[in-house]
Amino acid sequence: MRLLLLEDDPLLGDSLSEFLRAEGHGVDWCTSLHQALAMRGEPFDVLLVDWQLPDGSGLDWLRAQRARGDRTPALMLTARDRLSQRVEGLDAGADDYLVKPFAPEELAARLRALGRRIAGGGAALRRLQATGGEEAGGGGGDVVVDLTARCVRVGSSTVPLTGREWAILEALVLRAGRIVARDELERLVLGFDAEVASNALEVHVSALRRKLGREHIETVRGLGYRMAVA
Repeated sequence: MRLLLLEDDPLLGDSLSEFLRAEGHGVDWCTSLHQALAMRGEPFDVLLVDWQLPDGSGLDWLRAQRARGDRTPALMLTARDRLSQRVEGLDAGADDYLVKPFAPEELAARLRALGRRIAGGGAALRRLQATGGEEAGGGGGDVVVDLTARCVRVGSSTVPLTGREWAILEALVLRAGRIVARDELERLVLGFDAEVASNALEVHVSALRRKLGREHIETVRGLGYRMAVA
């Protein structure tokens, strides 16, 4: 998933960014509301928001996002632990609330839970369907994507994926059934890497097709990519 991390503590922000990228996520780290405003219009899967920032309230920023119609799932990361503050955070538009200090592994688990919610119905397992857009090749069996375990099975075998391949597959599965524009997919998956080849997305999609079967990722010419799941 592509994450917007709004955290002003340099040590915590750096460690969380490193941990989440090692987990296979794309992370755009902002230390102020001013920086976050510059990211307006960028596609994100989850917002990670600190309450108190140098130039204002992350909670007020989240309220403004919700008022603008932004429904991106949000997780508050804050030291404010009173019940009234938790209620205020959730009522302001947060989907989850995590009190500092916390273990990075708990944050990762909460992100997996949000990912299942984004995928629909809380389902952890997503079964790929052939789109009919291209001829089959590779794969060789029923394809199941496990969002919780972050793995893919083709038939009875687990298929090894690189971090980039998993990020692309996850982005498409979380948006299954709709066309994901090429530039949106690039920003979701490759945007956090400053130096990538111009054909990097096509290279990774091609590798995924070889491993899973070409029929599962449809190219919609001039628009982008589409995946269907059961």
